[in-house]
Amino acid sequence: MAMTVLDANELKVFSGNAHPQLAQDVCDYLGIPLGESEAFKFANDNTFVRIRENIRERDVFIVQPTVAPTNDNLMELLIMIDACKRASAGRITAVISYYGYGRTDKKDQPRVPITARLVADLISTAGADRVLTLDLHAGQIQGFFNIPVDELTAEPILSNYFFEKGLEDLVLVAVDFGISKRARDMAERLGVPVAVIEKRRTGNDDRNETLNVIGDVRGKRALTFDDEILTGGTIVNAANALLDAGVTEVYCCATHPVFSPVAPKLLGESAFKEVVVTDSVPLSSSQKVGNLTVLSIAPLMGEAIKRIHEGRSVGELFQ
Repeated sequence: MAMTVLDANELKVFSGNAHPQLAQDVCDYLGIPLGESEAFKFANDNTFVRIRENIRERDVFIVQPTVAPTNDNLMELLIMIDACKRASAGRITAVISYYGYGRTDKKDQPRVPITARLVADLISTAGADRVLTLDLHAGQIQGFFNIPVDELTAEPILSNYFFEKGLEDLVLVAVDFGISKRARDMAERLGVPVAVIEKRRTGNDDRNETLNVIGDVRGKRALTFDDEILTGGTIVNAANALLDAGVTEVYCCATHPVFSPVAPKLLGESAFKEVVVTDSVPLSSSQKVGNLTVLSIAPLMGEAIKRIHEGRSVGELFQ
């Protein structure tokens, strides 16, 4: 349902090619038209962007998750920011519902980059005045920016969905220690206990080995929780470990369905009764397997954009 219509002459929302449906849904929520722009590649693979309406002194929001093809979408975002800057926009906010390169947030091996910091520098240098994002892979990424960052979370959306299902004897399961704090927050929203899957990565090729389940799960329904799904291997291994530990049913929820080519088949054939994600990244019809449920983040993003535009607190959304 759309909220009160804002002044479309003051607030402008534009979309790159990464996720135009999300941008349109956000505009529908705000009750304003999607800004007119174009972004495409020339024959020499160079990206071209043009803003097709007046944005002088306007409050501009650019919706562009840096999802695959990550480098193309990132470059398109940077060029869109530059185009808006040179068109004398009053303020430019990059709305990045999924922050690509977020996994490369620390120097955990010799002679490796911290690409999440590099991307932050690029966005700031391009001319963004602030960033609006959702469930970063690591909280410290906020500190990589020298401009304000508003990090939203999909936890209320996901927890409300499962709360309304009324599942009895539920336990929330963090798929690794890194997500355990968010898992505790999610569990508090649902009023259920927490368990953790202990795992060990075997290299840099997205494979890992599930070790054991820490917590009382026998005879319960388990809900696994993570920030994103890539290959699906982590959560499918977690589901199998939970079943071996005596759970009766297994559900899954995650914010970002960053599916690799093998993920839909793996999830569709898994033991999960339901896999619940958001539309923070676009999904094709072939990726929407039978046990997949996709929840909209457009109202959350739209409300945050409205609050930023009006100079109101974004944090109050989660109080």
